[in-house]
Amino acid sequence: MNPLQEDMENALTGSQSSHASLRDVHSINPSHLMARIESYEGREKKGISDVRRTFCLFVTFDLLFVTLLWIIELNVNGGIENTLEKEVVQYDYYSSYFDIFLLAVFRFKVLILAYAVCRLRHWWAIALTTAVTSAFLLAKVILSKLFSQGAFGYVLPIISFLLAWIETWFLDFKVLPQEAEEENRLLIVQDASERAALIPGGLSDGQFYSPPESEAGSEEEAEEKQDSEKPLLEL
Repeated sequence: MNPLQEDMENALTGSQSSHASLRDVHSINPSHLMARIESYEGREKKGISDVRRTFCLFVTFDLLFVTLLWIIELNVNGGIENTLEKEVVQYDYYSSYFDIFLLAVFRFKVLILAYAVCRLRHWWAIALTTAVTSAFLLAKVILSKLFSQGAFGYVLPIISFLLAWIETWFLDFKVLPQEAEEENRLLIVQDASERAALIPGGLSDGQFYSPPESEAGSEEEAEEKQDSEKPLLEL
């Protein structure tokens, strides 16, 4: 094959490949990226994520469930009024369940204030409530006489202890990692949209026009004609 023809074919191939690559870059849809950004920002504007809302609901369930068990205990041990006066007014650390109820109220107030009102993204608040709950319940089980008062002497401390640690697990392994992942996705989409905005719009095929390939036969005929004319010019 003629070297001139090979050069022309290589140039044409390079022009077509560059045209295709520019068309691929232009195919990025900035409107689609902006739609994704708006969806992420809409989640932020809701004020609280879905997984954090679930956590707050579980904290509320913790308080209500412990309260329900305490009310049942009051009814079982001689009526609400008499037992309430005995456990609250005449409070005794060694025999009363009222402090376990107050412990649930403490967890509810601290966690809702930290993770619903202040929208804290750290584990220190849940670590505080879980540490206080664990230490208090362990001390109460060791020093008090709850086990001699029936089934509730076992149920209330165990349930309160388990709920506190379930809240810790849920926040540390579900809420915080998922929110961090959502934030990283938002940053990636925003970065992609900024790069897409730098691409010039309105690119048309006419801006990347490449001349049609010339016929190989015409080039060879032109060279033969020039060679045949040289002897005539010498004569």
